[in-house]
Amino acid sequence: MLSVAFVDRTGSGLWEAVSVLYFTYVAGLSLTQIGTLVAASGAVGIAGAPIGGRIADRLPLTRVLVGLQSLRAVAAFALLTTDNFVLLLLIASVGSFGDRSANVLTKLYAARIAGPDRVRYQAVSRTVANAGWAVGGLAAAGALAIGSVSAYEWLLAGNALSFVGSALITALCAEPQAPSRTVAKPGDPAAGTNPANPWCDRRYLAFVASETVLFLDDAVFKVGLPLWTVHATDAPHGLVPLLMVLNNVMVVGLQVPLARFGATTAAARRLLFPLSAIFALSGVAMAASAAHGAALATAFLLIATAAFTLAEIIHATISWELSIALAPDEAQGTYLGVHGLAQSVQRSIGPLAVTTAIATGPAGWITFGTVIAGTCLVQHRLARPRPGRTPLSAPSVTVSEH
Repeated sequence: MLSVAFVDRTGSGLWEAVSVLYFTYVAGLSLTQIGTLVAASGAVGIAGAPIGGRIADRLPLTRVLVGLQSLRAVAAFALLTTDNFVLLLLIASVGSFGDRSANVLTKLYAARIAGPDRVRYQAVSRTVANAGWAVGGLAAAGALAIGSVSAYEWLLAGNALSFVGSALITALCAEPQAPSRTVAKPGDPAAGTNPANPWCDRRYLAFVASETVLFLDDAVFKVGLPLWTVHATDAPHGLVPLLMVLNNVMVVGLQVPLARFGATTAAARRLLFPLSAIFALSGVAMAASAAHGAALATAFLLIATAAFTLAEIIHATISWELSIALAPDEAQGTYLGVHGLAQSVQRSIGPLAVTTAIATGPAGWITFGTVIAGTCLVQHRLARPRPGRTPLSAPSVTVSEH
């Protein structure tokens, strides 16, 4: 599965950086059409997480994963066959659905196989995935230097082939034991019990809502930092790519070492206190970067980038552990599917939130950091152990010996 993560993210690194350029120069779409395509396909992708999770609770996980990777490959290859806007919209929507579903199911696979070591697995997997992004991004940068239509087409084909490779590797993986598919004996009263429903679990839904806010750091790096640096600070424009490099290097270097501080559910819950302070510091540093002078602005932007990256690393560990620990064994796939909505929804509201902070000025960034910091404290309360139940710090996942 680590090989799958590397191959998958390498393909994504090839495509994500040039997708808008492909639709502009190869497909010939207008800016309005591109915006509509990205927004609409992203909206369809939101449904992929809960639907994929629900299917995984009923069918063998590896087969579903292979099917989703194959669906992504078909969709990517299909983009090469047309420049018709309606067809491109339909194809991109199918691909987005497959992307979000596969993301949730890969997480579910890791939870079932890694068991008590799932936090360390997540850290290693995230490090490998970031390395794949870097490799793909470097290859895309080299291809862009050519600047021809065929270069864009080859990058898209490379992305499609990465999904084929991921499907082939997944097919070789062992099927993890799934508690939800344990066969009950005839006459067993538990056999007719309906599985837990996350849509009726108000605590879990509130947890997912808080996760949507904590995932806003993604929008900071994709939208907030570049726009704020260029339009509101005296820092040189060339600092922007260096900030992105700093983010990537920190994730690769620190994700695994820091994961040990959230190795249990109780430990992950305790991390929400320092995470709250780091988010607050991040907002203050962004606000301070508006100070006059290139050197001062650069220094505060570096501090803000480092702080937001540290928050990203810590939250990744917390989110991974709590989303699984708060889900009942018999409905892990369905629950994780609902949790996947947090990232999907954040992709829609995140850019709006950070552009609002930019438009408001330094006070906007202080408010931005304070709101996320407060959400950390709310999540700490939501994740408290329930009376009379197994403590959250006890691993609750049935694992395979393979």
